[in-house]
Amino acid sequence: MPELPEVETVRRGLAPVLERARLARVEARRPDLRFPLPDGFVQRLTGATIERLDRRAKYLLAPLDRGDTLVMHLGMTGRFEIAGGASRVRPGDFARAQPPDPRHAHIVFETEAGVTVTFFDPRRFGYMDLIATADLDQHPWFKGLGPEPLDCAFDAGYLARAFAGRRQSVKATLLDQRVVAGLGNIYVCEALFRAAIDPERAAGAIGRRKLTLLVKVIKTVLEEAIEAGGSTLRDYASADGALGYFQHRFSVYGREGEPCLKPGCGGQIKRIVQGGRSTFFCPRCQR
Repeated sequence: MPELPEVETVRRGLAPVLERARLARVEARRPDLRFPLPDGFVQRLTGATIERLDRRAKYLLAPLDRGDTLVMHLGMTGRFEIAGGASRVRPGDFARAQPPDPRHAHIVFETEAGVTVTFFDPRRFGYMDLIATADLDQHPWFKGLGPEPLDCAFDAGYLARAFAGRRQSVKATLLDQRVVAGLGNIYVCEALFRAAIDPERAAGAIGRRKLTLLVKVIKTVLEEAIEAGGSTLRDYASADGALGYFQHRFSVYGREGEPCLKPGCGGQIKRIVQGGRSTFFCPRCQR
């Protein structure tokens, strides 16, 4: 599942061609993705202007001049291809996957400027909907989401309140979208390593000094990943088609059995399973 940096990479790739663009033609080549498309999907989008392209957690949001917001989720294998003239780029495209198969080109957007944006999704775990912009915050997908980890509201004071009294592991707590929106497995592992926190430690047992450090490293690891174009663990490339290389700077993720990279540690990276997800950490320097 793409995480916040991958979705932000896609947003930045699509923004130059979709923001303030009028949709001259929209084609839905099937009636559903993961969920059925909303009634009148094509008609409600055709002729509409996308005012801007936002991101909330792992969702892409395209507010329209007609009062609706087009909500898009990539799922496991969703990706976009931008075509205009002779050029084709795939913001957030798979780094090692095969070229998009036309059989999986499910949604096509054409702008008045002559740009075509096609949504491909081989496994159809992605989805799209049209939601009244005024009701967006109260929609079940968004109601109750925690703050964005890169926003000012996400600070040590907030995390102290959110963690207070929790016996749940800090890893599981950070993955709870009600606590913080958009964080995923990869970057939580990396942040906990940088903060030297045991992923199995109870969230409520972490002191203020460590929480201050944890907030700082979460922001740093996400900013570094966005700058690099996402993790590209299997999949993602930046808007111009160049691969992101944050994966080459992973300190723990995917490095089971390898030596800890912290100078002087001498430990070995271990993998455990928490909540059905792999956690990578150094038992020696994460306490």
